[in-house]
Amino acid sequence: MPHRLSTDDPDFEARFRELLAMKREDSPDVDDTVAGIIADVRTRGDAAVIALTSKYDRLDLTPETLAFSAEEIDAECAKVPEDEAQALDLAARRIRAYHERQMPWNEEWTDESGATLGWRWSSVSAAGLYVPGGLASYPSSVLMNAIPAQVAGVERLVICAPTPDGRANPLVLYAARLAGVETIYRIGGAQAIAALAYGTQTISPVDKITGPGNAYVAAAKRRVFGQVGIDMIAGPSEILVISDGTGDPDWIAIDLLSQAEHDESAQSILITTDAAFGETVARAVEHRLETLERRAIAGASWRDFGAVVIVRDLDEAAALSDRLAPEHLELCVEDPATLSARIRHAGAIFLGQWTPEAIGDYIGGPNHVLPTARSARFSSGLSVMDFLKRTTTAQMTPEALRAIGPAAETLARSESLEAHGLSVRARLDRLNEGA
Repeated sequence: MPHRLSTDDPDFEARFRELLAMKREDSPDVDDTVAGIIADVRTRGDAAVIALTSKYDRLDLTPETLAFSAEEIDAECAKVPEDEAQALDLAARRIRAYHERQMPWNEEWTDESGATLGWRWSSVSAAGLYVPGGLASYPSSVLMNAIPAQVAGVERLVICAPTPDGRANPLVLYAARLAGVETIYRIGGAQAIAALAYGTQTISPVDKITGPGNAYVAAAKRRVFGQVGIDMIAGPSEILVISDGTGDPDWIAIDLLSQAEHDESAQSILITTDAAFGETVARAVEHRLETLERRAIAGASWRDFGAVVIVRDLDEAAALSDRLAPEHLELCVEDPATLSARIRHAGAIFLGQWTPEAIGDYIGGPNHVLPTARSARFSSGLSVMDFLKRTTTAQMTPEALRAIGPAAETLARSESLEAHGLSVRARLDRLNEGA
């Protein structure tokens, strides 16, 4: 049974804090193991990646077979059923159209002193995209990672997609080709992250690594940050549904299970103003679990980390939502737009009864790589901006330097940085000589 809380309970605050503090990572401390894997890959390169792939994925590779050949990709893509190919085609078009609107503009202007200032945007040169291949394999993640990078203008895109026991997912390869990525390495885990960050004899290093993965992948991304950029450290999936009791309880039950079925550490929470409705939804979840294909995983998630929270009104619901800062937030209320305006912290918001979170996972357009573990308080989902860098520009004219240079010299002296001040003074003196 899920946790049940009510803001009317005297111990509500303590229990809600416990809910916020729940440790949902189901793996032991993996950092030491990951550190060893990264060191091994840095030292031995291809040999380490090949040995680790044999150990963890039961797949024997050579430097020549680390990546799929074009012929292998063709053969796998040919296995994709027509209806699934059409669905991915539609998803790719919608994701691309959405992310093309995110591209920022370069700016340049001349201020009152005569100085020309501005900034320009440029993409990273190379990006490595990680696509999980453990409990489930996600072609949608290929599109969500590759298309924003491509829109941003990244010149070299590569994918790491583990293939345990040598079994590839044709949809993953089809999605990669659809997104324009031709280099797909059949490796995963911390060894793939290390190879992307530091390079091997066969794999060239990249500038940015994006994409979700298991605890080992997350730990590896944390360790290589600084050598390369990363998007985020992704934790278990989560969904919060806010309801005023007006929706279909079975729909909400399925929405809660849509994240619970990801893994046993996922979290699904319902906040509602109607206690009876909350109980109806909880019963609907139990009923759906009886027939759900991944009921063992979803059931464990709902039992251990699920919650039904009863609140007095939607203002209280919005306040609690901001404290949870959920990855996915569904507003199943009569006026979702008004409630959405009250909420500051959420990875993605789905407004109204007709917008299930699953639309966002596949076909809506916005990115599904989102901040978890309350990190929506300070970060955003994956976007074109993750593959762009902003470079500022400044050009002084003699008149501009005469106008603002003395202040720069003064500030340099105040910080005891003599050469800084002298670099300005030398130019001002030259101007004064010609005056």
